[in-house]
Amino acid sequence: MHGTNEPASIPQAAPPAGQRHGPFEDAYAIFVGTVLLSLGLVLLKAAGLATGGVAGLALTLAYLLGWPVGLFYVVLTVPLLALTVRTMRWAFILKTLLVSLGLFAMTLVAPYGVRLEWVHPAFAAIVGGSTIGMGALALARHGAGTGGSGAIVLWLYRKHGWNAGRTQMVFDASVLLISLAAIDIARFGWSLLGVAATAGILWVWHRPGRYTGY
Repeated sequence: MHGTNEPASIPQAAPPAGQRHGPFEDAYAIFVGTVLLSLGLVLLKAAGLATGGVAGLALTLAYLLGWPVGLFYVVLTVPLLALTVRTMRWAFILKTLLVSLGLFAMTLVAPYGVRLEWVHPAFAAIVGGSTIGMGALALARHGAGTGGSGAIVLWLYRKHGWNAGRTQMVFDASVLLISLAAIDIARFGWSLLGVAATAGILWVWHRPGRYTGY
């Protein structure tokens, strides 16, 4: 018998090692991530809201010019990705390009699959922002980006040592300010809530050590 009341230590099994995702898993995740991004943008656009990154610029241009948001998404993403060719892996660039093209296609067919006559800005901000966050999370887990802004942020970090978090924050804040050319101050406020919803998803789940697959 032991002289103390402490329980005997029980050996703990080692945590399972991470396993690489296969091509099918990558393809499926990119598809699902693109669907979620598209759905989030549809909700934001139906409520007349904006967001950060390339998606925010694409929405603002769509409001001002009346062309499909997916078209602007591709037009903005391609040159930004081209700037990062020497520093980013080709797999990342190709996957991100596929996301942009897929989003373009999905936003084109969305009006034939769903017709939203009215969406409350609060609902669009919270649900749309969270949906975009989950889409970005799915893509990040499988080596793809949501657009050219993320690639530029990583490129600036690797080439010039700029802090990635601060750079992304400045970029998103600038995009939101630009959106004031197309939306009123009330929708600007709801857009800030949407950005916070997106950031909250990534803050909670996209952390080192919480995911063993890659």
